Amino acid sequence: MDAIQEYAKRNGLEIIKVYSDEGKSGLSIKGRDALLQMLTDVESGRAGFCHILVYDLSRWGRFQDADESVYYECICKRAGISVRYCAEQFQNYDSIASSIIRTIKRSIAAESKADHLAKVLPEDGLDWMI
Repeated sequence: MDAIQEYAKRNGLEIIKVYSDEGKSGLSIKGRDALLQMLTDVESGRAGFCHILVYDLSRWGRFQDADESVYYECICKRAGISVRYCAEQFQNYDSIASSIIRTIKRSIAAESKADHLAKVLPEDGLDWMI
């Protein structure tokens, strides 16, 4: 939250609402009630804000299909709300370089979560992924 607050201050933005899924896995949108509520607010037009500030790409989600992350971001973009990543080194605009970096980082976030799960779950416990 400190990094997000500092980003907001540096960019002249006021934080008017916080959606937080503390302690929830970013592997799936299931169980992420705050993210689901935020998307509902965005799609309904009741959001009342024009930017979503996220610490970094991995905080948005470590979805095993990196396109899922893009999908949720596009929902926001289509509603006129930008998603800004506060602790990332790339700019928050749609340049080719920024798009490439975001795609790579989303894939890395998904892969690192898959690697972690493979290490902590017994081999015979992986059938839940089917």
